[in-house]
Amino acid sequence: MLTHLSVHDVVAIDNVDVEFGVGLCVLTGETGAGKSILLDALGLALGRRADASLVREGADTATVAATFDVEQENPVLSMLESKGIGIDGDLVIRRTLTFEGRSRAFVNDQAVTIGFLSELGAQLIEIHGQNDRLGLLDPLTHRNVLDVAGNLDANLERVSTTYTEWSEARIALEVAQKNNNQAHELELELRHNVTELEGLGPKIGEESVLTNERKVLRHASSIADAVINSENILFPEAEKAVDQRIRSVRRLISDLSEKAAGKLDAVLEALDRASIELEEVRVGFDKIRSELNADPQALSIIEDRLFALRELARKNMVEIDELPQFLESEKKKLLDLEVAEEGIEEKRRTLVSLDQILSRQVEELREARVSAAKKLDLIVSRELKSLRMGNTIFATHVKSMPRESWGVSGGDQVAFTVATIPGSSLAPMHKIASGGELSRITLALRVATATNSEAITLIFDEIDTGTGGAVADSIGSRLARLSSKMQVIVVTHQPQIAVRADYHFHVRRQKIQGKETTSVAELILEERVEEIARMLAGAKITDEARAAAKRLMDEASK
Repeated sequence: MLTHLSVHDVVAIDNVDVEFGVGLCVLTGETGAGKSILLDALGLALGRRADASLVREGADTATVAATFDVEQENPVLSMLESKGIGIDGDLVIRRTLTFEGRSRAFVNDQAVTIGFLSELGAQLIEIHGQNDRLGLLDPLTHRNVLDVAGNLDANLERVSTTYTEWSEARIALEVAQKNNNQAHELELELRHNVTELEGLGPKIGEESVLTNERKVLRHASSIADAVINSENILFPEAEKAVDQRIRSVRRLISDLSEKAAGKLDAVLEALDRASIELEEVRVGFDKIRSELNADPQALSIIEDRLFALRELARKNMVEIDELPQFLESEKKKLLDLEVAEEGIEEKRRTLVSLDQILSRQVEELREARVSAAKKLDLIVSRELKSLRMGNTIFATHVKSMPRESWGVSGGDQVAFTVATIPGSSLAPMHKIASGGELSRITLALRVATATNSEAITLIFDEIDTGTGGAVADSIGSRLARLSSKMQVIVVTHQPQIAVRADYHFHVRRQKIQGKETTSVAELILEERVEEIARMLAGAKITDEARAAAKRLMDEASK
């Protein structure tokens, strides 16, 4: 709800502050007093296009500030949160405009873009005037209005939830298929790698073993000569070998060991160890000689395997010792392909299921909208008849959109159409020429949807154009009824409307020190009588006009 409007240096307005209240707020005043300027100033605060001509002559900057009381459920709060704008109490929107045409916008003293300000303003106030193209005149709002009128929140929530789940499932399937396609492009390479690795059968530590074996085999001749020479030295054929000498010495000492009272025991143990070690030397020589002579192709085989391992490691950009782990990794990738195929099929089944549910819910929502449209058309037509537009035909069209155009709000396009002249074809509401007709049609729509509508401030600029008498009275009664559900601000020339005001403001233009200045004042009871009498009688207010004004006010209060 708009609670305060402060305007400084806008056209003829020098400095105006207006406090608005709950219910029906009426602005009256003579033609040219500046009522439209006040609304232009408010429009500036709501993010409308800034024109440097709005800056008061002689001033550097025009400033407009609008203060709102925002309820906790208002969608405006999520918009503010998305921009990191805190709200503790009132919401204050401020717009400045320099005489050079530069404009700046602030929300609770935080700078914002004009685009964001315009979106925010559209959520706070709906303006309907002679040349206004906001609110219900915007075809994009018609679907929401119909949903509100039909109380279709539950249907919408189901469709929105399912559509979101469907969108996420579709994206998940697309990503999985893309990843799987990329993986399948590598499948042949994976299978080749696995076959090649399994055929080679690499083992951790194998490179070190093969390298050592190759080193030995490369020096086989030198090693063999060393073994032979060592054997000749230790075990000569022409004389007693070392082992024979050790055994001879042991027999000699063993015969004397008992007589030596144990003093030779340590020597005997050493000789035994030497004999054993020497035997191990002989066995070792035999083993080395056997291995060196076992396979003349051993070196070639080892070198071929080393080359194969190193080439495979180089190709796959890993170390040789990492080949076994790389083999397991490639096997896992192949297994993942099979699992991915199963996962894709599951995702596909989920998407098909959600698609079926969504199609059913969208159809149910469409049927509910068609039913709600029929009821809305009847209510609006009845309201239009009361507003002396009985010949006007109002029809809500619900059109199914292509599948690819569906969204969280379903799959329907909604349009309000009217025909104001008997026999003429229905045309989009926003293309109707008469501003007065548009305002009354808008009023009829708002009255029809007021029970379920979210709280918003409605502004009607000269809704009474081209009306009077009974029509004006009917408009006034409906504005009063509408104001019990939401704040309504009306600029009017009709006393039948003004008498129903909860707050009556008089807009006046006067010349001060040679300059035209517009002022706004809230009227008390006696002042209201005078203003309504003026609206009835014109420039010359008579006692009869005052009496008529009191009578109108009394009737309106009943």
